[in-house]
Amino acid sequence: MDDQQSSPPSADGVSPGELGDFLEWRDRVRGTNISEKTLLATDYLNHFNEIVMLIEMIPAMPEMMEECLSWQPRDYREHFRESGFSDRDLAIAAYEHVPARFRTPFEDTIARGHQVVAHTLERLAADLRSGDTAKLEADCQASAAIIHRVIQVANGIIHGTTHVMEQAEIDQYLGSR
Repeated sequence: MDDQQSSPPSADGVSPGELGDFLEWRDRVRGTNISEKTLLATDYLNHFNEIVMLIEMIPAMPEMMEECLSWQPRDYREHFRESGFSDRDLAIAAYEHVPARFRTPFEDTIARGHQVVAHTLERLAADLRSGDTAKLEADCQASAAIIHRVIQVANGIIHGTTHVMEQAEIDQYLGSR
C-alpha cells in the first residue's frame, strides 16, 4: 500500500477543491435541463434571444424600439426568479456551485453581452432620430450578429467549453459607428 496521499481526480477540469461539491450537484441536476457538466442552464440565453428578436424587428417596425428600451439586463439568478422554467429553483441553487472554471468566463461573457446590448440600443436610437433607414437596417443586422455571437459563446460555456469572446471583438463592435 502506498503511503503517499494523492489528490482526487478532477472531473471536467474542475479543481480538486471544488470537486466534491460539484459531483454532489451534478447528481442533483441529472435528468433536468441544467447541464451536468457545468451546472448552468441554456434557458438563461432566452434573456438575450428576446432582445435580438426585438432588434431584428425594428427596421420594419420602428415602434419596437420602445419595447427594446424597456429590456433590462438581468443576471442569471434574476432571470430564473422571473422565469417559468420548470427547474428554476434548482437552477438558482445550482448556480452557487458552478465551478470557477465555467462561472468566471460565463459571467464575463454575460457582462460583455449586456455592454453590447446597451451600446446597441444607444446606436439604434440615434439611427431612428437621424431617419437614416439604411444605417438603421445595417446597424440592426450587425447588432443582432454580435449578440448572437455572445449567445454562441455563452452556450458553449454552458455546455462545457471555456472559450470567451476576445475583448478585441467587442471593442471593434463598440468602436464602430
